[in-house]
Amino acid sequence: MRDITDRDQWQQERAEAVPAPAIQWFPGHMTKTRRMMESNLKLVDIVVELTDARIPASSRNPEIDRLVGKKPRIILLNKCDSADEQVTRAWLEYYKNKGIPALAADCRSGKGLKSFLPLVKNTLSGLLEKRAAKGMAGLPIRMMVVGVPNVGKSSLINRLAGAKRAKVEDRPGVTRGKQWVSLAGGIELLDTPGVLWPKFDDPLVGERLAFTGAVKDDVVDIELLAMRLLWLLYQEYPQLVCERFKVKEGEAADLDAYDLLELVGRRRGMLLPGGQVNTERAAIMILDEFRSGKLGKVSLETPPEG
Repeated sequence: MRDITDRDQWQQERAEAVPAPAIQWFPGHMTKTRRMMESNLKLVDIVVELTDARIPASSRNPEIDRLVGKKPRIILLNKCDSADEQVTRAWLEYYKNKGIPALAADCRSGKGLKSFLPLVKNTLSGLLEKRAAKGMAGLPIRMMVVGVPNVGKSSLINRLAGAKRAKVEDRPGVTRGKQWVSLAGGIELLDTPGVLWPKFDDPLVGERLAFTGAVKDDVVDIELLAMRLLWLLYQEYPQLVCERFKVKEGEAADLDAYDLLELVGRRRGMLLPGGQVNTERAAIMILDEFRSGKLGKVSLETPPEG
């Protein structure tokens, strides 16, 4: 937690606009993962790209387009239970208009996944027809699952396999190597570790990835990150913020981001001796509740026009 003596200067530096922090995180193992993905693409029939339904654009690795090329692909908007349903529908319509097969699902609960395998087979209908004509209908469908860290790839695999086959934790960097998993119906699935890209040209992309836990917390300023998230949520979803943190209507209207963080921490009883708010603890709580979906259904990105 920041010392109260430097609060005024800190607030001035991060005034009401709350500028987005510059975030970069690309550990060495991600270069190895990228090469592994590229070398294994020839082994699969289709790529399943998982994104976070709350940030569908920022959670798409731009290098995937180059790596995958013309290989058939499906985009799965995971964690849809934590996203604004109206915004998610707009994203699905956007991908439909772009000719990209897409599906909204929640891999932990299984919501929406009944449509997953039918969508895979429909996307590969041409290939499957050719195989059948050659008497090769029994060949397994092989798919590669890709995505940024902490987007839910292991949860998808475990749900499809009906058993805990891949390790699941709410932190980036858990899956360290490729894993082949056999599913019912003659499908083989290749899991890959989460991978980012070397540089976030747009600071908002790095920030949104940090919001969702795709970037390790120890490389970011947790209090600044939580301030920024809370401020954005209050602008877009004020009722959810007020209900979750017991803030009265209009009470936070004239507060800056730091004061809003303090108010939330005070309402949760996160006080130090002397009555000062433990803003670091409050920041961790805000991020945890956003990542777990406890703050409600919120989306931080809408599809581009056109």
